[in-house]
Amino acid sequence: MVNMKKVIVSSLVLLGLAASATALSAAAAEPLNVKSETDIAGDLGILQGDGSGLTAEYLNKSTTRLQAAVMSLRLKGLESQALAFSGTANFKDASGVSKENQAVLGYLKANPTLGWQGTGVDTFEPMASITAQQYYKVLLESLGYGQGTDFQYDDVLTFAAKNGLSKIASVKSFKNLHIATATLEALETPIKGSTKTLAADLSDKGKISASKLSVLETPAFSLKTSDALGSFLTDTKGMTLYYFTKDVADVNSCVDACLANWPIANANNFTVPAEFSAADFGVFTRADGKDQLTYKGWPLYYFTKDQKAGDTIGDNVGKVWFVIKPSNGGIAIGTKPDLGNYLTDANGKALYYYDKDTKGVSNCSGKCLEKWPLFYSNAISAPTGVNSADFGTLVRADGSLQTTYKGFPLYYWVDDKKMGDTTGQDVGHVWYVIDPAKFSGTKAVNASVKTSKSEALGTYLVDQNGMALYLFTKDKADPNSCVGPCLVNWPIFYDENLTVSADLAASDFGVLTRADGKKQNTYKGWPLYYWVKDHLPGETTGQNVGKVWFVLDPAKTEAR
Repeated sequence: MVNMKKVIVSSLVLLGLAASATALSAAAAEPLNVKSETDIAGDLGILQGDGSGLTAEYLNKSTTRLQAAVMSLRLKGLESQALAFSGTANFKDASGVSKENQAVLGYLKANPTLGWQGTGVDTFEPMASITAQQYYKVLLESLGYGQGTDFQYDDVLTFAAKNGLSKIASVKSFKNLHIATATLEALETPIKGSTKTLAADLSDKGKISASKLSVLETPAFSLKTSDALGSFLTDTKGMTLYYFTKDVADVNSCVDACLANWPIANANNFTVPAEFSAADFGVFTRADGKDQLTYKGWPLYYFTKDQKAGDTIGDNVGKVWFVIKPSNGGIAIGTKPDLGNYLTDANGKALYYYDKDTKGVSNCSGKCLEKWPLFYSNAISAPTGVNSADFGTLVRADGSLQTTYKGFPLYYWVDDKKMGDTTGQDVGHVWYVIDPAKFSGTKAVNASVKTSKSEALGTYLVDQNGMALYLFTKDKADPNSCVGPCLVNWPIFYDENLTVSADLAASDFGVLTRADGKKQNTYKGWPLYYWVKDHLPGETTGQNVGKVWFVLDPAKTEAR
């Protein structure tokens, strides 16, 4: 039996496990001790989160100017002084934040040498997002460097890199989790003109407990980035880590000659990048008695042909070996002898399609959905060979979101309990796993115009991709009422070879030749339009715009 050991996050947890220690393999390595950069930043008091702490929601929010300003004060040991500030002068837009943060903004305004003088016209724009460049400027100033003397703003990233700050330089969308990564970099960096690190300086000032600083010396796994793969995980020496798709069925799938080419990875005390959760790492004892590190249940390996840090020669070898991405890319691949390659979630749980669904429309609801729960991931970075652009999002009737593949909704099967289970395959001869190389759609007829459903709006017309169609009430008098800028926001719908789903009458559809010579499909005489702000199948944000634009319910739409 495979022996799984969980991440130990505190001494209390260790004590709680002591009673069951005898159940662990006698040959087991030391207990696994993993912390994420966000855990460390939280333990040090550098990153404090909101009222609920360092939640995933908080960590994935865009960082604001106000947050960056607070971090600047915290790293200079001035935060408590700012919070106690009682001056009355403030930025014009300070009223939009809490009383506590108004004090911070007032302190910044009263101390212009701190470099936070707003964005012009006496405003601060506290909720505006910042960039990696702007945050590295904050960190450089915390280290004692000055803009205009030591560096120019345009050269922030270059100057930061020369001083050991570069991990988040390429980040395009700066989030709170990136604060942890960049700030830990800075804490380990000497302040200007000294060998003392910023962490030691803050400790001397009583802002960080000296007893907590040893965590900064823990060996660290890191993220590397390539144009082809995006971000991927490497060990403490920068060597790339991989998962094996055949392990989905049996975590001991790689043996003998396989292990000669793909040595197992193991470690028991390390930190991981902010994009990773420490709880997702584990260790299991293999059939040969050796311990192997896992991520989200997937055993981790090296590839012998990777010779130097950052090499990714092993990616997509045999279409069964892949690098490890943050959250495992949201999507992984499993392999079984009877099924071949198939899509799974990040944890190896099988994903299915429903053969009665059409593109952009889910026909599984109610009792069906109880047995076939929807799958949703807000960010997909698919394994090599699978196009990330083939994944999308569907807005369901109740407003919930569901991930789609090539336009078709993805589901779990309630009776699949663990990684590798595929008991939903061929249920009712309409549910199947997805081989990404072979899947092109369901057998259900996908008409040019069909219907979808919304709990708020009922049944309404959509196109073949599930995008909502609208009518314009001003077309009642003149079907050419929408012209010029109107058509920019409400593009016309036209399909020369129009087909309709079985629940619609083809005779209700026609073609209008507009005054500009363009053709447009009609329903019961009403010209059909899209709404430019609808981006996802199932969105109906054009409903009741200006009280003149509406979706079309076939049962309620009267002839024009």
